[in-house]
Amino acid sequence: MDQHSPRPSRELPGHIAAALAGSGGATDSAGQPWAGRSLAGEDAKIHNFEDDDGTADAGYLAAVTALRSSAGDEAAVVASLATARVFVPIVAQLAEEADGAAAPQSDRPQTDRPHGDSLGDKLHGDKQADMALVTLKAPDGRTAMPVFTSAASLKAWHPEARPVAVYAARAALSAVADGAELLVVDPGSDYTFVVRRPAVWALAQQRTWVPSYADPELAQAMGETTGGYPPVRRVELQPGGGVASATEAGDFVPGGGPGPELRVVLFLEDGLDAAGVQAIVAGLNSDWSRNAVFAERVDSIEVKLQRAAE
Repeated sequence: MDQHSPRPSRELPGHIAAALAGSGGATDSAGQPWAGRSLAGEDAKIHNFEDDDGTADAGYLAAVTALRSSAGDEAAVVASLATARVFVPIVAQLAEEADGAAAPQSDRPQTDRPHGDSLGDKLHGDKQADMALVTLKAPDGRTAMPVFTSAASLKAWHPEARPVAVYAARAALSAVADGAELLVVDPGSDYTFVVRRPAVWALAQQRTWVPSYADPELAQAMGETTGGYPPVRRVELQPGGGVASATEAGDFVPGGGPGPELRVVLFLEDGLDAAGVQAIVAGLNSDWSRNAVFAERVDSIEVKLQRAAE
């Protein structure tokens, strides 16, 4: 019996909040101001990385190749992004007035509303120009930020968007600032890798990400929580049903999916009725939501109930 548990509300860790507070919203990743810039001529340069040919990072490609062959894992893919340059899509929209009137929303079906954040603010002139990030809406309703490993893959996905090069860690920080919980790497390509919220936070903090299903500290914390429920004989953490993904051709890939990422298997003593089981699961969900380790390291879970062996 599987039960999907709602995601608990979470506050940003202090170190992420501090990083956001210290990031300049009026400049790009190289510190150059957005104000006064256009998307034509010399101002249309795709990035500020010298000698960057716009191709995908070799370390990321190697990590994805290993994942697709089952020789690697998704933690290694996220680790490769920690030092990789990626491109974020920026679109320009004009409003008729220069007094702050809202620019029209994009009508592209695959995007949510484009809007400005720490990577782009309003430009003012005879007409108002918004330079805005493109965001996506995930199937579960969450906001996702698309990033691309090459300028060519971004252009193929959205020909009108300008690729702006940033380190993936900076893109993750901007995603947090924009309320996005997911980074979607290379949407529309042969293979799309989804970076889930705990990994996005890890990239933003520039620290190593450990998947929740392989996190010994999390396993210990959740095991200690179940100690208050005697009918729970033991608990196991496993990869959730949404960890895996697929290539465009339908080939199975053991990572890079949007979630649920964590399966919590509760081994219960025999003889419990439905009300008793429901009370245990509800109580554990409440306890987990107040646990700092769980709140920061778990994106989404599914609970599986199993009878404990005698």
